[in-house]
Amino acid sequence: MNSIKVRNLDIGAGIPKICVPIVGTDRTAILDAAKRIPGSAADLAEWRADWYEDIFDEQKTGEMLKELRMILGDMPILFTFRTAREGGEKEIELARYLELNRQAAASGCVDLVDVELFTGDDAVRTVIDAAHRHSVKVIASNHDFHATPSKEEIIIRLIKMQELGADILKIAVMPQNSRDVLTLLSATEEMTRLYAERPLITMSMGGTGLMSRLCGETFGSAVTFGAVGKTSAPGQIAADELAQVLELLHKNR
Repeated sequence: MNSIKVRNLDIGAGIPKICVPIVGTDRTAILDAAKRIPGSAADLAEWRADWYEDIFDEQKTGEMLKELRMILGDMPILFTFRTAREGGEKEIELARYLELNRQAAASGCVDLVDVELFTGDDAVRTVIDAAHRHSVKVIASNHDFHATPSKEEIIIRLIKMQELGADILKIAVMPQNSRDVLTLLSATEEMTRLYAERPLITMSMGGTGLMSRLCGETFGSAVTFGAVGKTSAPGQIAADELAQVLELLHKNR
């Protein structure tokens, strides 16, 4: 598996990198959340743009991106509009979804964008091509808030993301029991060992899946999600606590 360089961050090498979400419905809440990130254990920040009440106002969204870049300095920024279908805050038409990602990539303020696998092959390729024209990396993602697919299906989805040209492959699933967590971890290990040509991010959500957020270095997940303040998904823990555990596990490998 090859690592991916994003600014000064080498994703896929060494200790899993910690990504923290920026969530808020208005400018003040978003900027307040962003200001808590520098100085924390976070390695990169994800702006969950689907929370923003003015996300469909191109000018305000562009200004928000500029302000986030000013606050976060050289920290990599991931732009994500999570659709309602995959646990996000808003419904969105496909054409608008594609345009939002294109605008974010062209803004000069973000380093990565997220595109959902199930928007369709053509849509995923459109986002990837647009992002790469601006030297922006792409995370292809899939989120299942209801269940954990079989190991074989998880691997199929990750391979599909890779074939479509994504730079980083991501899947998050909801466990119904501890066996589901083992399924996710087993799929991660097999994907890393046999098929992955680029970094992947996998996680089992909720309290039951917490272990998957901690042991990525062992099984092959390159990024884990923590929180500085408000969380964006079930099972996220404080970034500073997460960093301590990751460091402990790294030292004792």
